[in-house]
Amino acid sequence: MRLARFSAGGKTHSGVIEGERVFEAIGWDVLGCAMTFEEVEVMKGDISWPLSEVHLLPPVLPSKIVAAGLNYRAHAAELGRPIPEEPLLFMKPPTAVIGPGGEIVYPSWMSNRVDYEGELAVVVGKAAKGVGVEAAKDHILGYTCINDVTARDLQAKDVQFTRAKGFDTFAPIGPWIETGLNPLDVKIETYLNGEKRQDTSTTDIIFNVYELLSFISKVMTLLPGDIIATGTPSGIGKMEVGDCVEVRIEGIGSLVNTVKGGNL
Repeated sequence: MRLARFSAGGKTHSGVIEGERVFEAIGWDVLGCAMTFEEVEVMKGDISWPLSEVHLLPPVLPSKIVAAGLNYRAHAAELGRPIPEEPLLFMKPPTAVIGPGGEIVYPSWMSNRVDYEGELAVVVGKAAKGVGVEAAKDHILGYTCINDVTARDLQAKDVQFTRAKGFDTFAPIGPWIETGLNPLDVKIETYLNGEKRQDTSTTDIIFNVYELLSFISKVMTLLPGDIIATGTPSGIGKMEVGDCVEVRIEGIGSLVNTVKGGNL
């Protein structure tokens, strides 16, 4: 099932996507964060719209985005870094979130190097605290695409990642949530102005989605609607004002955003 948030007729809706139509969802809160699997079954209603006539919004409004650094073997290698012994975590604020078609603002007043990082994102469906790996799947609603936009020069300058990863618009997510994905072997591609820059599979991942959720839940409570960004593969590179970046994940779809200059 594909779950989306969208605007139509001047209102925000939650929907179930089937083919080229989006149906009003029953049992799925417009904030994308009111569902637990034991209590609610998402169903499609009778009202629908052509997908081409609605404006897709970020599929969830997370309370936090928890991300894993250096979580692909090839990415660690391209940076000359050793394989981590445990997940390396950082966070992006919810104010960084934009949706499909949204504009990434290049913070030229602080940074001269802004990179794309295409990633698989986990959407938490049920509160998770101290969850074991074997139970992690029960706390996952589904998966979407995320671009972990990074001011690379600030990342190197600051050592810690808060400023480099935390600018407004630096967390495009979407286009929707796919609930039926096998996250252990999916293809991830990133395109810059139509040219493929990243191309790998989650089989190269170091800590899989279940291991990440379990590890993070032993540090902090994950809430419904929270996002786990699972790390980027090799092939990272810089973006410029005017560029178009697409994160394409097998079984989900494409997240497309453009880069603009100016102030936030």
